[in-house]
Amino acid sequence: MDLLGQIEWWVGLLGGIAISVTLGVIFDGIFRGIKRFRGTNAPQPLGILLKPFFYILAGAGFFILCWWIWLPLTATPPFWSRVVGLLTGVPLLFGGIGLILWGRLTLGRQYFVSTGRGAHLFTEHQLVTTGPYAIVRHPMYLGILLVGLGGTLFYRTWTMVFICLMYLGLRIRARREEEALEEGFGEGWKEYQRSVPAWWPRIKKL
Repeated sequence: MDLLGQIEWWVGLLGGIAISVTLGVIFDGIFRGIKRFRGTNAPQPLGILLKPFFYILAGAGFFILCWWIWLPLTATPPFWSRVVGLLTGVPLLFGGIGLILWGRLTLGRQYFVSTGRGAHLFTEHQLVTTGPYAIVRHPMYLGILLVGLGGTLFYRTWTMVFICLMYLGLRIRARREEEALEEGFGEGWKEYQRSVPAWWPRIKKL
């Protein structure tokens, strides 16, 4: 293995570890949210969304799909594309992972998953506008897109292309989340919405 190959191997390993840790933090937030909803009055029946086995099965299905399509985009990538993957893809990949973690940890006890059909707020839910939420309304979803783009450049697999395509579905989920937040926080949400962009931070805000 040449020097570039060794660097790719170690960076790829670190990326895999970072993604695994991030997923662990997200699942921890989901299970904590389930317990919190069970101890409060949910705004509407959550049904299967309060079943831990649902997330275990969904997570397992997602991992199996990602493993199944972990196929190279090209059989023998040229040297220049590998260099671009290191210089451009890696910063995007780890930047996206960092943004997801930052967003998740900033939400803290307010974190729970949404679906394309809607989002649910806790009793005494608080609107979070600090950390990454001070510069973009959906930092975790933006982070997923960056992971997909960076991973496509670096890992060069169909799995990462699939993660990029997930962004389209996340935009629908984001719309449902914003509807729930507007209903829950009214003018406070509208003011936040007017001052903070949804997907791409304004340079002057950074």
